[in-house]
Amino acid sequence: MTTTATHRYLDAVRGILTHLEQTQLPAIDQAADLIVHALTHQRSVYCAEIGHGIHGDFIGRAGGLAAVQAFSHKSTIKGAVAHAPQDSSPPESAPSDLEGIRLAVDSGNLCAGDVMLIGSVSGRNRQPVELALASREKGIKTIGLTSLAYTRQIASAHPSGRKLCDVVDVVVDIGAPYGDAAVEIPGYEFKLLPLSGVANAVAGHLIFGAVMEKMAKLGHPATVLMSVNREGGADFYQKAIEQYKAQGY
Repeated sequence: MTTTATHRYLDAVRGILTHLEQTQLPAIDQAADLIVHALTHQRSVYCAEIGHGIHGDFIGRAGGLAAVQAFSHKSTIKGAVAHAPQDSSPPESAPSDLEGIRLAVDSGNLCAGDVMLIGSVSGRNRQPVELALASREKGIKTIGLTSLAYTRQIASAHPSGRKLCDVVDVVVDIGAPYGDAAVEIPGYEFKLLPLSGVANAVAGHLIFGAVMEKMAKLGHPATVLMSVNREGGADFYQKAIEQYKAQGY
């Protein structure tokens, strides 16, 4: 029977779920332990930008942890400008992208004992690697979401030559293939339809679900969020945020 791109993509997604279940549960448990330790010791949990906006699925979400906070290091100091206003070019003294990351880590509210969740499907990109290095130097525990199959086949773009899997405390291998895309569709030269978004979302929620379970078993259930679109959801949400701010988890 001929399968369509729809069927092949669904098969590829099922492969990701199998990979996570069969090979990554120990790493997910380790990642959850880092977060539980942080929350039970009055420390914070941050999630940097992961892939193509996937980090937004972990922050302020219904059924999610109230403790997960967004960490952003983007700056417009050296932002691109149109060709016409040439006088608007940024000064040479503006910090580089890597210097900007270190500035954000050093000047923000991050403290030793916090946890930073970082993602890069290829693991090669400069900024995630630099964020992991700067965080660990400050005593912040790091969790990396990356594809080992992908990262083994490429060179690092970071000046150190290291990749994300080399510089984090816990590596969760999301299982995306080299190049990320997974489906062959006749008429195109290479595989299409990426898997990292699905893999990152599932891996992240597996980690946070394990955190919720561990916290409850310790007798300190984590503050969780309810959909604001449920009856009474908006009031519950506000009270949950107030509870998190008061108790720190």
